[in-house]
Amino acid sequence: MTNNNNKLDSIAPQVIQAKPQTKHIASALALASCGLFVANGHATELAKNADDWKVDAALMYYGEQDRVQAIEAIGTAQKNFGDDSVLDLKLVVDSLTGASASGAVAQSDSQTFTRPSGNGQYKVAAGETPLDDTFHDTRVQGSANWSQASDWKVNGGVYGSKEFDYMSMGVNAGLERGFNKDNTTLFLGTSYSFDVVDPVGGRPVALSSMAIRDNFTTDEAYRAAFDATRQTSSDDKQTVDLMLGITQILNQRWLLQANYGLSSVSGYLTDPYKVLSVVDNNGTTEDIVYENRPDSRLKHSFYVMTKGALDSGVVDFSYRYSTDDWDLTSHTLETHYRYYFSGSFYGQLHLRYYQQSAVNFYQPFLLADTQLPEFASADYRIGDMSAYTIGVKFGHRLSGGHEMTYRLEYYQQDPKNNGTTIPGELQNYDLFPTQKAITAQFSYSF
Repeated sequence: MTNNNNKLDSIAPQVIQAKPQTKHIASALALASCGLFVANGHATELAKNADDWKVDAALMYYGEQDRVQAIEAIGTAQKNFGDDSVLDLKLVVDSLTGASASGAVAQSDSQTFTRPSGNGQYKVAAGETPLDDTFHDTRVQGSANWSQASDWKVNGGVYGSKEFDYMSMGVNAGLERGFNKDNTTLFLGTSYSFDVVDPVGGRPVALSSMAIRDNFTTDEAYRAAFDATRQTSSDDKQTVDLMLGITQILNQRWLLQANYGLSSVSGYLTDPYKVLSVVDNNGTTEDIVYENRPDSRLKHSFYVMTKGALDSGVVDFSYRYSTDDWDLTSHTLETHYRYYFSGSFYGQLHLRYYQQSAVNFYQPFLLADTQLPEFASADYRIGDMSAYTIGVKFGHRLSGGHEMTYRLEYYQQDPKNNGTTIPGELQNYDLFPTQKAITAQFSYSF
């Protein structure tokens, strides 16, 4: 099902670094960092063998405690044509299943909810956070990116993905130029994507009340009430991204990278599967309504990273600040430290801390005695929260240039109250439960 505004944590950019050199390490790091700019995340390998294909295959598992489980197969292939042109291909197939928070609040009595299709219901026990257990989907996505290096380095690519209720297509292009004996590199990149949203059961009418079969005497009356809450046609959204960046080599071991990103999104930005509880002054639910979000969003992001070559490894530190016209601001601190135990075996530590403020229309619930707002969402992913990641990765180089890597990460997300006064019985429940997840990945390169 659609998760169009907040994706799961992406895999942190990884750059395979050769053993530390002295004279050429700075330029090598610069090349590695330039690869991070590529919109689809394909890192440029430091060493390329002309006329050879380099293939990576990976299998990843992502599991949230009592919620979403995902298995993802990832295949990438890179062809170096020997004339400074490189082709990158990527194919990802993943399967998601499990339960996701609907946005409704817990109650002292059991609650009944209508499934998104309108066909059937599910019950949530007293005191439990309402979870929609119909979350399952299979997604296929592919991309191709071509780059050509000369005085100017240019790249361009296409992207597409399809799942049951969502389709996305996009293009991207970038331009790089080195100055100051290539100690300074400037980058300009842009991308455009067009997404089609076709929710199961149709798009809900904004802030309309959920029709519950138990409240109607006949199937016909229920179906008529359910259909009145739906818009049957699909909708779309468009995203335009622009990024400006600079990489500066500071000395033989360290470089600094900074960039600014601008993202404009317009169209259908509502999550069609999220709802809000409408409660009275005692905290008792009187109604369930479908959320509604603005149809445009403008984001700004600023990123700075420094990367250095140590005697036996590589370390980087980064900070990202983002803000948008929904009033969501976020701060991300992240570091990777890779240590080479030998010429063919390394370990890597990954630490990440994230903090964000809520969007201006986030509300954990609505009050029955107040007028419905124009926009409202109880989706905890756009509320106040902090999160952290702790991960380790090990890599083992084999004969023939093959390599195996193993990655294991723990992720914890801590939603917080945005200052809302909690009425009556709702004070008995944890409305902002902690989310925990594990990511495990095995990769093989040949």
